[in-house]
Amino acid sequence: MDDLIEAARDVQDRAHVPYSEYRVGAALETKDGEVFVGCNLENANFSNSLHAEEVAIAEAVKKGHRDFARLAVSSDRRDGVTPCGMCRQTLTEFCDDELVVVCDEGDGDVTEYTLGELLPNTITQETLE
Repeated sequence: MDDLIEAARDVQDRAHVPYSEYRVGAALETKDGEVFVGCNLENANFSNSLHAEEVAIAEAVKKGHRDFARLAVSSDRRDGVTPCGMCRQTLTEFCDDELVVVCDEGDGDVTEYTLGELLPNTITQETLE
């Protein structure tokens, strides 16, 4: 199994999901090979919940990283979960269209996308000018 998927699976145990009971883990790899992980953190006020991908990218950016190669996403259901639209937009702020997104299908199977495939014609700083 890919080490990045394994890192996304490992962090799921730390998720705080009392409402959905849907654990998600994300592992974001920088172009120089460092990996940052995140898990979902739910809040009774659902709009304040944090998604695993957001937590991982925040950790990486906090440490000064801005160049990313791959993101792995896994849920405890091994259902091929992909980043939601909000997370895709957040990733676009820091990643180019070629970011590889690896989605855990379970039993060693994954589906790979690029960020550009998952979110074409995205809103960027250039589109706002």
